[in-house]
Amino acid sequence: MRLSATLQSARPHLTGRLKNLAPVKLSPFCAQSSYYCRGLSSMAGGSLLFRQLFEKDSSTYTYLLADMEHPDKPAVLVDPVDKTADRDFNLIKELGLKLIYAMNTHVHADHVTGTGLLKIKMPGVKSVISEASKAKADIFVNAGDKIHFGNLFLEVRPTPGHTQGCVTYVTGEGPGQPNPRMAFTGDALLIRGCGRTDFQGGSAEQLYNSVHSQIFTLPNDTMLFPAHDYKGHTATTVGEELLYNPRLTKDVETFKNIMDNLGLAYPKMIDVAVPANMVCGIQDPVKSAVA
Repeated sequence: MRLSATLQSARPHLTGRLKNLAPVKLSPFCAQSSYYCRGLSSMAGGSLLFRQLFEKDSSTYTYLLADMEHPDKPAVLVDPVDKTADRDFNLIKELGLKLIYAMNTHVHADHVTGTGLLKIKMPGVKSVISEASKAKADIFVNAGDKIHFGNLFLEVRPTPGHTQGCVTYVTGEGPGQPNPRMAFTGDALLIRGCGRTDFQGGSAEQLYNSVHSQIFTLPNDTMLFPAHDYKGHTATTVGEELLYNPRLTKDVETFKNIMDNLGLAYPKMIDVAVPANMVCGIQDPVKSAVA
């Protein structure tokens, strides 16, 4: 009810933005997703290192962020995958980073998280997930929490609807923070789409309200980075999705009808991935390392 009220109060503001909104072009760095984001780095005072990494079997994006001006080069990894844990570990070592947090936007149903394996490979790394997910982790986050790595931080915004525990991580505001801002939306908002709402306590109405109140209220130039893409896209912006998202630009009743009639197949990995991800990918990392 509170989300619905928030959306209603924001609707005139959003409508005004849509009327005057020009198409936003993606920054040049998005075409080279695995390279250093020089544009964002320079805007953030040269401190941010950013990598967008891809796992082909589940079409999952993993994101690496680090504060390169801090002596320890502290880093966070968002939505790691078990199949690419070695790749991520090697990259972090090559770049001389200190991974502090391995974070998930939600309990994934299409792949097993790499969080548990990374905790084994790099003792001291803490796993992070929302408290609402009811999953195992070292740190549980809630609305408004800030995850610091060096002088940079990510803000936690709850975006349930795809699952009950979905959150979006948004780079901070203020001096030294990335400009434009960046949001890691998990499966809540995809490029020209959104996550399904028919499993794991999903709700189309809740997802609609989450995206409109927590993501679409960010500045139009905010860069959006989803957990998946199946068509070769790498990023989008709030402004683009306000104009072109074929589902979320509709009213809530039309959106609910669309989501109720997607006709999607039963997720092939869900019976393996969800139980594993509820325990951080590995039931007991210490015992598994010894075994």
